[in-house]
Amino acid sequence: MGAASTVILLMSAGICLVLQNLLMVRITLSVSTVLIALVINSAVGLTALLGLLLIRNGPGGLAEAAAVLRPWALLPGLLGSFFVFAGILGYQRLGAAPTIAILVASQLAAGLVADCTRSGAPALSAQGLPILGAILLVVGAFLIVRPGA
Repeated sequence: MGAASTVILLMSAGICLVLQNLLMVRITLSVSTVLIALVINSAVGLTALLGLLLIRNGPGGLAEAAAVLRPWALLPGLLGSFFVFAGILGYQRLGAAPTIAILVASQLAAGLVADCTRSGAPALSAQGLPILGAILLVVGAFLIVRPGA
């Protein structure tokens, strides 16, 4: 997959995330807790992924998945569920744009730290423009989120 295809895929995923959160907020309006929307979301995702795994790899795919389970391997699911939970609450309490601004700014800051940690100190000096971009994004997020915006 080329760079242009990857960018289109990421843009589509970003649009889908907004639609997902808007729909999940709508679900939470008719139920007693946001957990119900999260359970529905996770159940549908798990069912779809298990179906795809069975189609692609057969029963051996399920056995392979079970064989690689370790306690730490559960963390991505917990982190992803927390992300979706926080996003739904953000959409409900702040609105879509402020929630997205905060999420994107925090993801970018954490991503820069992760890249610098992985690449080492010499790579930090080459991060001038990305760091400037992150600062501008954080300032933009602040302007979107601030009261009266």
